[in-house]
Amino acid sequence: MTDPAATDPATTDPETADPAAIVRAALGAEAVVSASARLPGGASRETWSLDVVMPEGGRHELILRLDSPGGVGGAAGAGLAAEARLMRAAATAGVPVPRIIASAESYILMTRVPGETIPRRILRDDAYAPARPRLARQCGQALAAIHRMPLSAVPDDGQDDPLERWRDLLDQLGEPHPVFELALRRLGATRPRRSRRTVVHGDFRNGNLIVGPEGVRAVLDWELAHAGDPLEDLGWLCVKAWRFGSPLPVGGFGGYDELVEGYEAAGGQPVDLEALRWWETFGVLKWGVICVMQAMRHLRGGARSVELAAIGRRVCETEWDLLRMLREQP
Repeated sequence: MTDPAATDPATTDPETADPAAIVRAALGAEAVVSASARLPGGASRETWSLDVVMPEGGRHELILRLDSPGGVGGAAGAGLAAEARLMRAAATAGVPVPRIIASAESYILMTRVPGETIPRRILRDDAYAPARPRLARQCGQALAAIHRMPLSAVPDDGQDDPLERWRDLLDQLGEPHPVFELALRRLGATRPRRSRRTVVHGDFRNGNLIVGPEGVRAVLDWELAHAGDPLEDLGWLCVKAWRFGSPLPVGGFGGYDELVEGYEAAGGQPVDLEALRWWETFGVLKWGVICVMQAMRHLRGGARSVELAAIGRRVCETEWDLLRMLREQP
């Protein structure tokens, strides 16, 4: 197998590459893609599942993430080459991630980790019943590993105040949302002292994890990683939207104590529960603003989509959740 570090990104033209060409560039000219399927999801990036047969009889099960032509770097977040470097750093820190085979600005080729990512199945199917009692603790362990990654693994964009950033985004939308304004003021008045500055995954939640019967097998979707307060990740995992109808606060599969115990036992710094709840409330606000943004993309013609319109209908749910949380907090 070609050494990933030695793979020459220039060997594949992002405008003309196809999955088979990328596989041959990474694994050798005689590698044959015996089966391929484009997976659903992703507007600015494609995801392919590939089965590869080698001339000596070996077989590889791979995933290819590929930027659409002319869309290198995607619509948001880091480019794919930067995301691959981040995933390699994550593996070194002990985070469960797919192994990177090769990468360039326009693609990541990685091992295919078997398991389930669909939250409804993870939370309800009998196959994952043994995993569910373990997941909150395992998520804490994975987050502790993420937060000990070197800060050099992510760009420092100078965004020291995430609350201000999301206030600005809401203002730019030009849509009145009094509940969001109330939440912004309350969060600004009760802001906890920052614990420290670490790598933050940015979208660590149920739906971005590969789960098997024994628990978490891999952490996915690193394009929103950045430098920030580590409690941002813990709070985001607890946002109600990622519980998918379950009453359990951590991803729909566990409790706060299990998450915090797993995090602290794995080397994460002690967690202040009030600060965690602040970041959870911030996460609900953030998700609400994202719902507005997605709805506006549809309504203003940026991307006509039933899915975006449906996400827009969830704004009122988020407003209700925020009112409830603000009433419960001092």
